[in-house]
Amino acid sequence: MIPGRFKVNGKKHMIICTGINYKDEISNQKGDFTMIEVNAIGDACPIPVIKTKKALAALTGPETVRVLVDNEIAVQNVTKMAQSAGGKTSSAKEDEKKYVITIEMEGAPKAELPADGDINCAPDQRGNFIVVVNSDRMGTGNDELGKVLIKGFIFAVSQLDVLPKTMLFYNGGATLTCEGADTLQDLKNLEAQGVEILTCGTCLDYYKLKEKLAVGSVTNMYTIVETMAKAGKIIKP
Repeated sequence: MIPGRFKVNGKKHMIICTGINYKDEISNQKGDFTMIEVNAIGDACPIPVIKTKKALAALTGPETVRVLVDNEIAVQNVTKMAQSAGGKTSSAKEDEKKYVITIEMEGAPKAELPADGDINCAPDQRGNFIVVVNSDRMGTGNDELGKVLIKGFIFAVSQLDVLPKTMLFYNGGATLTCEGADTLQDLKNLEAQGVEILTCGTCLDYYKLKEKLAVGSVTNMYTIVETMAKAGKIIKP
């Protein structure tokens, strides 16, 4: 199979040679080249980054690139490369061994992409610290402002060069990991990059939200205390 564009059932598709293996083709899924998928599941570093780089380098207009990988380190490395190219990224853990990185590009990369031989596999980008969130707002004073601030705080955590190992949510903070919370996408990005998201089970029961947990897993007070005791540093908004 060679690179090119073709139609199937009236819909346009795109295949780009990845330079790795022709079966690892990158295919459009929404017609008119609005979605490109890169399957890098099972590939060792730096192959996921190289495949994604080739997909981005081939862009000539606005596109969305969806990258499939099977580990958190690949999510971290692909995300870092895509952001350096000017892409807007989001990621999510869909299964135990399936992570999806979505890259929205306005066109060709804004910065020169590294040569294949210059791509390094960065180690785990998590540090020995945790983030503890015990409210659905940040600070005291105006509640609406507090809700805006906590959303900004969690987004800022997701943009750190060194990510926390764990984020703990309890009391009012438990609502931030449940359906309808405007913090979910940032928390899913963090989870996909290996950050453990833990929410107090007693708190979810109290707020009747246990069935609505949308990211991470349920924990108990013993684990919360143990995690805090072992942390090198605790950050609390």
